[in-house]
Amino acid sequence: MDKQTVSHFQMGVLFFVFMTGSSIINIPGPLIGKANNGAWLSLLLSGGFGFLLLSCMLFLYRRFPDMTYVEYSRKLIGTPLTVIFSVCTMSLFIQMQAGIVIDVSLFMVSSMLRETPMYVFSFLVYAISAATARAGLEVMARMFTLILILITFFIIAVLLVAIPDYDPSNLLPVMPKGIKPVLHGAYFSFGFPYAEVFLFSMLFPFVNKSSSPKLCKIMLITLGLNLFILCLSTVCAIMVFGAYAGERPYVLFSLARIIEFQEIIQRMESIIGMSLILGSYMKTTITLYVFSLFLSQLCRFKDSRILVMPLALLTFLIGLVAFDGAAEWGFIVSVIHPLWTYAAFVAPLLLLTVVALFRKQEQSKEEGIS
Repeated sequence: MDKQTVSHFQMGVLFFVFMTGSSIINIPGPLIGKANNGAWLSLLLSGGFGFLLLSCMLFLYRRFPDMTYVEYSRKLIGTPLTVIFSVCTMSLFIQMQAGIVIDVSLFMVSSMLRETPMYVFSFLVYAISAATARAGLEVMARMFTLILILITFFIIAVLLVAIPDYDPSNLLPVMPKGIKPVLHGAYFSFGFPYAEVFLFSMLFPFVNKSSSPKLCKIMLITLGLNLFILCLSTVCAIMVFGAYAGERPYVLFSLARIIEFQEIIQRMESIIGMSLILGSYMKTTITLYVFSLFLSQLCRFKDSRILVMPLALLTFLIGLVAFDGAAEWGFIVSVIHPLWTYAAFVAPLLLLTVVALFRKQEQSKEEGIS
C-alpha cells in the first residue's frame, strides 16, 4: 500500500474529488444562508487562504520530497511535539470521517428515502470506502477518474438546463447586510472544505519522481478549478432562488427538482443525489486512507492497511452517537468544525513552515561561511 505511486495528474484528480465531491452539494445552501448574496465573495476569501495553506504544503514538499507530514514533522520539531499536535489532528480526522458520512445519510433520510434508518446508509458507505482504501492509492486514482467524469457531466448538465430559470437581478445587492456576513461565510467555508487541503500533505510523496516537478502546477490549477465551480454553483443557486436559496440545505438538489425542458427532461434531482453519494464516497475513502497512513506512521507500523477496517468501524460507531439531531449537527459543522481545523490543521502546518524557513536560512548561512 505504502509503495504505490501515482502521476501528478492522478494526484490532481484525487485532490479535485476530495475538495469538490461533497462540498458542491453541501456548501452553497448553508453558505448563502450565512453570507446572503455575498456568498461567492466568501468563497473567494476562503479560497485565497486555501491557496496560502496549499503553498505552505508545496514548500514543505519541495524541502522534503520523500517525506509525509508526520515524517518531516518529526525531523523539524521532534517526536514529542509531533505526537502532541497529532492528538488534535487525529481527533479531527475522526470527526471529518464521521461527518462526511453523516452528511450524506442526512441527505438520504431527509430528501429521498425518509423511512430508512440512517445507519443503513452509513454502514454501506463505510464498508465500500474501507474496501477501496485497502486496495490502495493507485486503484483509487484510476477508479475516481471515471467517477469524476460522470459527476462533472451530471452537474454541468443540471446547471445548463436550468439557464431559463436564471434571474441575474437576484444577485443584487451583493452585500445587503454589510461585510460581516461575508466574513462569517468565509470562516465557515474555510473550515469546510479549504482547510482540509492539509490531508494531501500525507499523499504528495506518493507522486512518482518523473511527475513530481509538475505537481505544484497541477495542484494550484486544481484548487482554482474547485473554487471556480463552487462559486459558479453558488451564483446559479442565487439567480434561481434569490434570498430563499439560504433556506435550502441542498440547494442544487432543489434546483434540479424544478427543471422542466420541453416536457422531456424533468425532475433531474436523482442525478444530483447520485453525485452527492458518489462524491461523499470518494471523500470518505481518501480521508480513511490518509487517517490510517497518518496513524501508522505516527505509531511506526509497517503496514497501514491493518488499520483501515478498525478505523472505519470506530468512526461508524461514533457517527451513531455524535449528535442528537440535524440542528445540533448544523451547529457542529458551522461553528465548531472551522475552529477545530485551525487548531488541528492550520496551526501545526504554519508552525512547520516557519521552522523549515528558519532551518533553510541557517543552512544557507552555514554554506556561505564554509
